[in-house]
Amino acid sequence: MKLWHCGGARSLRPLWTLEELGLPYELEILQFPPRLLEKDFLKLNALGTVPYFTDGDTSMTESVAICQYLVDRYPNDGLGLERAHPEYGDYLNWLHQADATLTFPQTIYLRYTAFEPAPEKLAVAEDYAKWFMARLRRLDAFLEEREYLVAGRFTIADIAIGYALYL
Repeated sequence: MKLWHCGGARSLRPLWTLEELGLPYELEILQFPPRLLEKDFLKLNALGTVPYFTDGDTSMTESVAICQYLVDRYPNDGLGLERAHPEYGDYLNWLHQADATLTFPQTIYLRYTAFEPAPEKLAVAEDYAKWFMARLRRLDAFLEEREYLVAGRFTIADIAIGYALYL
């Protein structure tokens, strides 16, 4: 099992999951962005993105999908939820909301304030900041009376959302 990773990238999610599961793995740390700074990496992963993960003949590039693969494929102490669990829908929703709803507006904001700080782009950044903050308020309200997102325990949904908050 091998994970290609860059510091601060979405590859933190599967790295965190591998550590929580205590699985043996090989870690390859790349410079960010690897598609520009690690040209040989493109031979392995044509997208040039991290994470890139292999497990035997399986190769994957989506961070949350890798986390879900790991908890479904390898025995663990409840890092995932079974389909029959009453909170399974919430679990899947939080897993996928991490990128689709939280990280997306956050990365747009960062792009237009830190990497492309032209004055005309700041209005775009402000709009995405408001969008992101509205989603954070929803998350905060959801967690007001609970420690974890689902099932009263730590799951990969917490890892997925945790990365968005870390970013």
